[in-house]
Amino acid sequence: MARVYVSIGSNVRRRENIRSAIASLRGQFGELMLSPVYESAAIGFPGDHFYNLVVGLSTDLDPHGLRTRLAAIESQHGRTPDTPRYAPRPLDLDILLYDDLVIRDNGLHLPRKDITRYAFVLRPLADIAGEVMHPLEGRRIRELWAEFDKSGQALAPVPHADLLGPSASASEPRA
Repeated sequence: MARVYVSIGSNVRRRENIRSAIASLRGQFGELMLSPVYESAAIGFPGDHFYNLVVGLSTDLDPHGLRTRLAAIESQHGRTPDTPRYAPRPLDLDILLYDDLVIRDNGLHLPRKDITRYAFVLRPLADIAGEVMHPLEGRRIRELWAEFDKSGQALAPVPHADLLGPSASASEPRA
């Protein structure tokens, strides 16, 4: 089974969509490792703030099969394939890491470049996968977060007792 980390984001009916996405992922993949939830401003377009987190899961699906499964979950939450990249969205599920694979194939890019670009991806990933090595950077995720320029991308922890579901086991936010 592959160890995979997936980012979850929403800025449309955030609580409802995040809670439902976690339930969908649990239903399909079983136990999840959940990061804390963070609120961040929309980047690249004017819009409501996002809620973001990262989940760790195990799967027998190959990366393309997993991407297809995640797209189906997005679709169930009202996201359409023609949604522009920089636009409000009810749900955004992106594979960040799939074991230590490096793939640039058929629109699938692993590890996802957003890991080193955006605080709302790197911070929650560091919370639950800090010791994991980035396959291209050759450094641990926690090291990448420690070196990340946080000055232009504010994150605010979101109280999440009712957000992550009844069996939530998210880590507490760390500085």
